[in-house]
Amino acid sequence: MKPGFVYLMANDRTRRTYLGSTSNLIQRAYQHREALIEGYSKAHQCFRLVWFDQFDDIQDARRREHQMKKWPRGWKVELIEKENPNWDDLYDLILT
Repeated sequence: MKPGFVYLMANDRTRRTYLGSTSNLIQRAYQHREALIEGYSKAHQCFRLVWFDQFDDIQDARRREHQMKKWPRGWKVELIEKENPNWDDLYDLILT
């Protein structure tokens, strides 16, 4: 079994968010931060890791991502603000 993560990246000006899942959060967050991934997160400059959740199995993380993609934006914002009210970049936190 491979562990996994669900995560939210955000734009620091508009607070647009990007939701994804991965088995390697450090690598994936780095790719977003450096704009190495084409698509929504790069186009909308979602470079800040503002929320994540860890799962024992990547398949559980993917299922959760698919559930959350159906959520209204307000629910995702509420989740971020509950755990990270200042929308701080958590990237340095995951490096330690």
